[in-house]
Amino acid sequence: MQKILIINGPNLNMLGTREPEIYGSETLQDIEKKCKEYAVAVGLTIDFMQSNNEGDLITAIQDSIKTHHGLLINAGAYTHTSIALMDALLALKIPVIEVHLSNIFRREPFRHDSYISKAAKGVICGFGSDSYILALQAVADILKRGK
Repeated sequence: MQKILIINGPNLNMLGTREPEIYGSETLQDIEKKCKEYAVAVGLTIDFMQSNNEGDLITAIQDSIKTHHGLLINAGAYTHTSIALMDALLALKIPVIEVHLSNIFRREPFRHDSYISKAAKGVICGFGSDSYILALQAVADILKRGK
């Protein structure tokens, strides 16, 4: 089975209580469970992690080079600020999909710019927790096609 790493950045551990009108009422644990169930259905396994620390996220990205076939990332606010995350992602030879729960293009102007997008095969945003499922579907299709 091909292995996918799902990385979640700062404040995503607060899902379910943090601004539910924007991010919904599901917790990060709910999303992880949903992703694991879907992954099994499409023949993938996943590792799921969250950190509020940029360095931990970079280390996870770097470690994925040897252990994973694809990577999904919701970098939270680091999406708009972290050149270091972008650089780590650019070093990967595996498909990267950027994920957001909300539609970042309907929000504040500073959220419209993404350093993560420069390293990503694609961006999926605005579908709540289904954004993760759509991203898993996309990475499964990419891996199946061998691209």
